Amino acid sequence: MYRWVIQAAVFFFLIVISFNQFFISNESSTITTFNNLQYAMKTKDPLYSEIKVKSSAYKIPPQNAVIDKVWKKIPGLNGRVVNVDQSYKKMKETGLFNEKLLVFDEVKPSVSIGDLPPAPIYRGNPEKKMAALMINVSWGTEHIPAILKILKQHHVKATFFLEGKWAKNNAKYAQMIEEEGHLIGNHAYNHPDMSRISEQEIKNQIQNTSNTIQAVTGKSPALFAPPSGSFTDQVVKVAADQNMQTILWSVDTIDWKNPSVSVMINRVKSKLHPGATILMHPTEAVVRGLSDMIKVIKENDYHIGTVEKLLSENRLD
Repeated sequence: MYRWVIQAAVFFFLIVISFNQFFISNESSTITTFNNLQYAMKTKDPLYSEIKVKSSAYKIPPQNAVIDKVWKKIPGLNGRVVNVDQSYKKMKETGLFNEKLLVFDEVKPSVSIGDLPPAPIYRGNPEKKMAALMINVSWGTEHIPAILKILKQHHVKATFFLEGKWAKNNAKYAQMIEEEGHLIGNHAYNHPDMSRISEQEIKNQIQNTSNTIQAVTGKSPALFAPPSGSFTDQVVKVAADQNMQTILWSVDTIDWKNPSVSVMINRVKSKLHPGATILMHPTEAVVRGLSDMIKVIKENDYHIGTVEKLLSENRLD
C-alpha cells in the first residue's frame, strides 16, 4: 500500500517538473521572439536610423591621464558616446529627433591617474570646467565654524587638508568638517619643511597624520598636501607608497596677507581656469570673501567640488 502511494507521488512530481520545464521553455521562446520583433520594428523606424546616423557627431573620445612637463600629473577625462537605444526610447513618443533628449554613455580612458608613476598634481583636466577649494588647516581654528556655515549656505563641498597635530587637538572640528560632507586630506603632522627632512621623517609625518585622521573621523585620507608646497621627488614617492596623491595648487588666494575682499576676488577671477585648485586657509580674509568668491566662480559657469571629484574622470556634461 505504502509503496503504491510513494510511486504515485513520484510520478506526480515528475509530471509537474516536466510541465514547468515545458512552460518555462515556451515562455522563454515567446519572450525571445517578442524581443526580436521589437528590435526589428525599432531598427526600421526612421527615427532610430536618424539617431544612429547623427550619433557620431556627438562622440567625444576619452583622454588619457598624462605627465605634463609643466603641470606634472594631469588626470584623464571620460569620453562619451550616444546610447542609441535609450535615446530612441525617450524620443519615440514624439517621433522627432531632439538633441536635448540624447542619452550618453561615458567611455573610460585606457590610462588613469593611478597608472602613472608618482608625480605631484597641480590641477584637474583642462577640459573639465570645474574648480576645487582646498583649505590647508594648521591654525585659524576660530574661523572654521564660519567657513563651514558659508560653504553650507552655498551648497559647496571643499577639501580640508588637516595637520595631524591640529586634528588631534581639535577633534571636534575635524569631525564637524567630515560630518558636513567635506573631503579631508593629509597636511603632515606638525607643518615641517618636507624637503629638508629624512625619508623616515617624511614617512612618520604622513603616516602619523593619516592615523590621527582615521582615529578622529573614521576615514583615512587619500590626498596629501605638503606644508607650504615644499616637496621633493622623495616626498611624492613616499606619499605614493602610502597610496596617496600629492596635491599642490594652481590658484593662490594669498589670504594670509590679509588682502581686501576685492583684491582676493580679483586674484582668483583673473587666474581661474578649468581644473583649478584654489588654495586658502582658515583666515579672517577668507571668512570675509568666501561667499563672494563662490559667487564669482559660479557666475563664470564653473562647477565647484572636492579635489577628489575634480581629479575623477567623470564628465560634467
